[in-house]
Amino acid sequence: MAQETYNVIGLMSGTSLDGLDIAFCRFSVDNNLWKYEIVAAQTIAYPEHWKKTLLGLEKTDALHFQQTDAEYGHYLGGLASDFIVRHSVKPDFVASHGHTIFHQPEKKLTVQIGAGSAIASKCNLPVICDFRSLDVALGGQGAPLVPIGDKMLFSEYDFCLNLGGFANVSYQFNGQRIAYDICPVNIVMNAIAERNGKAFDEGGAMAKEGMLSGYLLNELNQIGFYKMIMDSPKSLGKEWVLKNINPLLEQYELSDADLLHTFCEHIAFQIAKSLKNKPKGLPAGQAGKILVTGGGAYNHFLMECIQKQTEHQLIIPDKNTIEYKEALIFAFLGVLRMRNEVNCLKSVTGASRDNCGGTVCN
Repeated sequence: MAQETYNVIGLMSGTSLDGLDIAFCRFSVDNNLWKYEIVAAQTIAYPEHWKKTLLGLEKTDALHFQQTDAEYGHYLGGLASDFIVRHSVKPDFVASHGHTIFHQPEKKLTVQIGAGSAIASKCNLPVICDFRSLDVALGGQGAPLVPIGDKMLFSEYDFCLNLGGFANVSYQFNGQRIAYDICPVNIVMNAIAERNGKAFDEGGAMAKEGMLSGYLLNELNQIGFYKMIMDSPKSLGKEWVLKNINPLLEQYELSDADLLHTFCEHIAFQIAKSLKNKPKGLPAGQAGKILVTGGGAYNHFLMECIQKQTEHQLIIPDKNTIEYKEALIFAFLGVLRMRNEVNCLKSVTGASRDNCGGTVCN
């Protein structure tokens, strides 16, 4: 079979509300071997209006919610259209994650706003969106969705660790892909940094200056979620943070630097626990290679904390892969959807079957 090529724009908005990641990606496949290239990419910070709207949308009425879904779709479509012109690229279609407002798979509920029809109307391209709903309807968590991309695009690594709004990990084990959310990262730490007039704790400088609270660290590590079977499908959302993390942090009269320091140690502890004895066919005692992506990879203090607690080698890739791996993989999920191939794995989400998720808007 001749080599096939796909040019796709991936749109990704994470729970940490850093902004919209846009990546123009080129994929080629030859004899079932996939190659990728991030040709152009950028992050567009949300204006204050959209930050406030997205943060508070879960508390609004149904009419306002629907209006915002459409308005946000037009906004995304406009940004994608501007990106296409600015970078002189010619995508075949757009794959959009949208922005998650509700994620409660135990109630068969997951909602990512950003209407695909509105995006399509602005950029005059087919749009694939709503990647999670089918999996949740099939009894799955609808997350994480990135692992199939890890498996097919980054197979040279033993683990793929993403440090975004939440930390999640993916690896091959006993012939199948295992993946799950580990703990919150930037969704918590950015909120603390913002109280100090900063978008985030650059390099982990504030955290490094802080002191460890052993009492808070112990309480954080005792949260029930962390006692679930390690390999079971499990995912986290903003609601979980509001219920389980924020009240704990508010109980302690600590400086923000101390909170950040302690939370970094908490993240490192949970990640090290998740990666312990989970090799991909590695001989006993041999260290594996961990690909680390997401904004947390730039937090030097956090990376030091993680490295102290694990024997595995942390590998930080090029800037585009660090910042745009999720946008890249959602573009790839769109390719698989267009090919009517599986893009969501039951071994990862717990769904009743592998599935091909995504709604196509032409």
